[in-house]
Amino acid sequence: MKWIAIAGSWKDSVPNIETDVRTTVRQMVERGDGLVTGGALGVDYIATDEYRKSNPLITRLKIFLPSTLERYRAHYKKRAEEGVITSEQAEMLISQLTEIHQINPTVIVENDHAVIIDKTSYFDRITKIIDASDELVAFQINKSEGTQDTIDKAMKKGISINIFSYTISNGGI
Repeated sequence: MKWIAIAGSWKDSVPNIETDVRTTVRQMVERGDGLVTGGALGVDYIATDEYRKSNPLITRLKIFLPSTLERYRAHYKKRAEEGVITSEQAEMLISQLTEIHQINPTVIVENDHAVIIDKTSYFDRITKIIDASDELVAFQINKSEGTQDTIDKAMKKGISINIFSYTISNGGI
């Protein structure tokens, strides 16, 4: 069994990305591989959702958060209040993570030391994701900075990388 990190955009999307992520996750589950992800919207959410459908007992799953689950919930509610994401998106993600935590609390890997959730805590989370992984599958839109950081860290570690590249000319859909 391998631990495979799935990483990609939380903000932008393209028509084929959800299908590509779901197909990749189903193939992983069929092989018996584990999923490592970051518990964010977008690619992380889709990968985790597909994993739950394919593996209802939620075994072989690790979700690294940039903070505690409690702080992360508050952070997403605040981001919705700020208009960065919708309230529906915040509730959708909070619900997913809460349900998974209730089923198997060991799946959620919290960062008890991060008081502020910012770029630094997100990039630290990426390091932990790559440290826990044997392989990376990246879904990168317009060379996004966070996904590129994940790819760079995987390259430095020397693990196998599979990159799905997408381009949005208008900055988002």
